[in-house]
Amino acid sequence: MTEQTQPTLSARGLVKKYGRVVAIDGADFDLYPGEVLAVVGDNGAGKSSLIKALSGAVVPDEGQIRVDGELVHFRTPLDARKYGIETVYQDLAVAPALDIASNMFLGREKRRKDMFGSLFRKLDTADMRAEAQRVLDELGIGIKSITQLVETLSGGQRQGVAVARAAAFGSKAVIMDEPTAALGVTESGQVLALIDRIRERGLPVVLISHNMPHVFDIADRIHVHRLGKRVAVVSPKTHTMNQVVGLLTGALRLGEDGEIHEVEAAVRAGLAE
Repeated sequence: MTEQTQPTLSARGLVKKYGRVVAIDGADFDLYPGEVLAVVGDNGAGKSSLIKALSGAVVPDEGQIRVDGELVHFRTPLDARKYGIETVYQDLAVAPALDIASNMFLGREKRRKDMFGSLFRKLDTADMRAEAQRVLDELGIGIKSITQLVETLSGGQRQGVAVARAAAFGSKAVIMDEPTAALGVTESGQVLALIDRIRERGLPVVLISHNMPHVFDIADRIHVHRLGKRVAVVSPKTHTMNQVVGLLTGALRLGEDGEIHEVEAAVRAGLAE
């Protein structure tokens, strides 16, 4: 990304405290148009709290969030949705007893435009099914019938429905929290291919994942989160998996020169001075 490119979604100096526990400690964040940005960090690093702040599920105590350069204040996930930011959480938040189309329009149901819609609140089921099928076809998600109940789908297909819902309504960014965590090799590959197709549509994706091979397979940049803040942003093309693991564990640090340094060596150098 060039310095002239404006981030689609950015944050500066975010802070969130729960009593004496600091979940977000002056965190910065930048997501650029058309990229897949992986967010990695050890357990307890604060990456989930960061993502919740960016998606409106958590209100930060300090800091700023901007969408296309505009300062925003998210109080609820609905606020983030109004700005085109959709989130797919690890539990998917699907209704198993409803069909695919009903799940994709959950909370956004369309009413018929005739008298039955205005007086009797009749839903436009045909239009919702047609729109849902169009999105699934566009993203290459293979489903036998749009009227299938979600409880009859495989784990990968359920993930596909949740991602398709986010892609259908997200105009600025899609945030995915561990989308392949509970999936097998084949289904994980399908989800990664789906993320790639969303990127091809020009919609940037934030991928939170512990799976380093997946991160290096799909991400354009990697945001390394440690102790509540961003400690580095690296490229999978120029940095190795071992280097990223070293950064997130604290064994390595990214210097101002852009080079990776061992923390022990830096400490010794500082003492010598």
